[in-house]
Amino acid sequence: MEKQDNNKQSNRSRGPRQGRPPKEKSEYDSKVLDLARVVRVTKGGKRFSFRATVVIGNKKGKVGVGVSQGSDVAQSVQKASNQAKRFLLTVPITKGSIPHIVEAKYGSAYVLLKPAAKGNGLKAGGPVRAVVTLAGIEDLTAKLIKRTRNKINIARATMAALEKLKVTNN
Repeated sequence: MEKQDNNKQSNRSRGPRQGRPPKEKSEYDSKVLDLARVVRVTKGGKRFSFRATVVIGNKKGKVGVGVSQGSDVAQSVQKASNQAKRFLLTVPITKGSIPHIVEAKYGSAYVLLKPAAKGNGLKAGGPVRAVVTLAGIEDLTAKLIKRTRNKINIARATMAALEKLKVTNN
């Protein structure tokens, strides 16, 4: 019986994450859009690294997209999150949607965003949905005009479209 008591006592003395500072909770939610292993071929052989695309937002009108590379997955995600924080964009939201129709092109991606009535929800897919959800937009219809599978270009085209938005005083 004494052995069990000693084990219980030793478990109590060690607290969770002892010796480490508590991790800060970020004010922004984040979503990893894309994670790829990329290769640089050198004279000595192949060098592998990871490229992460991260979208961050506070769901109250601020959103950012970051793309960065690192030697491991965690490092690349952290670097991409820091880059996204540097390029935050404030989106004008009126009645849970955007004020007017807007379109933008980035690379081969062409995105069209339309405001929707209250309660319609998000009719968007993939990277567009991730960006507008983290921006805090609740009702929206989106369309990819040129068909492309490049998630980075789609996310950046969505950001370019949101950047074009102007507040209308009605």
